[in-house]
Amino acid sequence: MKQNKTISLFSQKRQVLTVSEVTERIKLCLENTIGTVWVTGEVSNLRQPVSGHLYFSLKDENCQIRCVIFDFTRRLLKFQIEDGMEIIVLGRITVYKKAGDYQIIIDAVEPKGIGTLQIALEQLKRRLEAEGLFDTARKKLIPFLPRAIGIVTSLTGAALQDILNIIERRFSTIHIIIYPVKVQGEGAKEEIAQAIDDFSEFYADYIDVLIVGRGGGSIEDLWAFNEEIVARAITRSRIPVISAVGHETDYTIADLVSDKRALTPSESAEIVVPVKIELIKRLEQLYQKLQYSVHSGVEIAKTKLSTISKSYGWQQPLNRIREYYQRLDELLDKSTSYLKQKIERLSLILTEKSARLNTLSPLNVLSRGYSITRNAKNNKVVKFIKEISMGDNIITQLVDGRFDATVHKINGKK
Repeated sequence: MKQNKTISLFSQKRQVLTVSEVTERIKLCLENTIGTVWVTGEVSNLRQPVSGHLYFSLKDENCQIRCVIFDFTRRLLKFQIEDGMEIIVLGRITVYKKAGDYQIIIDAVEPKGIGTLQIALEQLKRRLEAEGLFDTARKKLIPFLPRAIGIVTSLTGAALQDILNIIERRFSTIHIIIYPVKVQGEGAKEEIAQAIDDFSEFYADYIDVLIVGRGGGSIEDLWAFNEEIVARAITRSRIPVISAVGHETDYTIADLVSDKRALTPSESAEIVVPVKIELIKRLEQLYQKLQYSVHSGVEIAKTKLSTISKSYGWQQPLNRIREYYQRLDELLDKSTSYLKQKIERLSLILTEKSARLNTLSPLNVLSRGYSITRNAKNNKVVKFIKEISMGDNIITQLVDGRFDATVHKINGKK
């Protein structure tokens, strides 16, 4: 019975599907049934090949789903996805047919529990800090009294008017160049960075300091000053940069990389120039102090001169000169006497030495009838008969001259 039933099952008409056809049916079923969904989970196994696409798994304590973010979507993200990050994604459920895996193709991402912009800000801060862009050692000094000031901000914002009004009150003759830019919205970050670069390239020999900023607002309004392109422009600026963004509680990347942070745009104007009236008063005080110092110096010199003029040397200069003449004569007499005694002692010594040398001189011996004979061949003194031979030429030195001779006869033994 069982065998007959099996035969009957295989004998029935049947539809056989390929793996691709089954996968396609599953794909259509998932896409049509589930479609686009919001999903939350933890990122794991994140990887990014050279294509720029992001591949990772989104998991909870029980399950996980493969996810993909294509490069054109990734470029629009405000923050970087990292392993272990809790995120919420919007995506379409589909099947990757080649592997037979179902996955989510993600169209939007936001961090869970913390704002997208806030996490993007923290990530950029960590990266720039690791590069040393926040180090105080690389920051340039703000000049005390600049020749000219550059301002990068919006022409229509209240921040510009606050800066101009305060500079006008403090030091009205300072030259100002304004580079108008968008300070929020599409294209703002590019305009701000370009303005800083243009000032650095074309005005670095004239502009001594830059103010870059805007008035207060939400984190979204201030976001252009948190962009990496603006931070890089401030870092490479040849001109010192004062960041003046928002209010005291607002803190941006521009504040961290700039050479000086102003709590408000108004404070940037107070930082950048001194008060002219106070400066003039200070100069007047220094001038008076200098006058007093010079006057005191003159009075001290007068007192010293008066003391000198009343001294004996000043009152009787000829007497002092005569005293010096007399003193010189005394010193000259002493020197002459000393030299005379010294010469006499040296003469006596020289006479004694000469007498001794004369006694030892060969000439003195010759004067007593002796002579000195030398062999002409080697000019050596002949002391013994054996030092000459028949026919040798000899030279004989007498007290009053010399004569040459030839040996013809030798008496004695060699």
